[in-house]
Amino acid sequence: MPHRVDRPAITELRERIAHLEGGSGRAREVLPFGLAEIDRKLSRGGLALGALHEVAGGGNGAIDGAAAALFAAGVAARTKGKVLWIVTRADLFAPALAQAGLVPDRVIHAEVSDEKSVLACFEEGLRHRGLGAVVAETAHLSMTASRRLQLAAEGAGTIGLAIRRWRRQSEAGDFGQPTASSTRWRVSVLPSEPLPVPGLGRARWLLELIRARAGESADFEVEACDVKGRIALPSEVAYRSPQKEVGRRIASA
Repeated sequence: MPHRVDRPAITELRERIAHLEGGSGRAREVLPFGLAEIDRKLSRGGLALGALHEVAGGGNGAIDGAAAALFAAGVAARTKGKVLWIVTRADLFAPALAQAGLVPDRVIHAEVSDEKSVLACFEEGLRHRGLGAVVAETAHLSMTASRRLQLAAEGAGTIGLAIRRWRRQSEAGDFGQPTASSTRWRVSVLPSEPLPVPGLGRARWLLELIRARAGESADFEVEACDVKGRIALPSEVAYRSPQKEVGRRIASA
């Protein structure tokens, strides 16, 4: 894939779009991945702090859903301060989060009864101003709810991570509806790299950037988060178009 050079005019245009869409007069800080191939696809070179971001598993199974949660955990781990994690099901596995860099001492675990309570706690956590990140697992996210969350994140400067998680296949279509989130990601599990000795190599994901405000869509093959919450690119990175990816999934079905 040819290297794309950002011209000053394009960079300036992206910043103007981000300013107009952001709704606030100040430039937001960002949390870079530390990988140029990914960061250059994002406005200002990283995930915007003080913004809402969505993550979902590539399929409807537990494995891709767990990968999406670990991706969110790795992002949250690289922020400063406590992390509020809101769920409706008591299946948060602390050792797995720790392997992605988010140690138990940093996590405030909140279990609520329904989706309405998730969104209420999500918004309240973002407005608190004393948290490094707020993570919430929710099946539904309307434009109205996402705008409230986006405004709350902007006001406090806290990053919000909405993990889209469904109980039924019929709910998965909600992920395609428009929201006010700054980025939207999809994570699918790939086979790990074979080792020369018996054992399992570092997990790999297909990381799809489906939407990026004032940025570009893209997909990457990455190695899963390490104990510092950082993903990595394998030595040979495969860039696929969405059409090729759909074909690959149909062929493997």
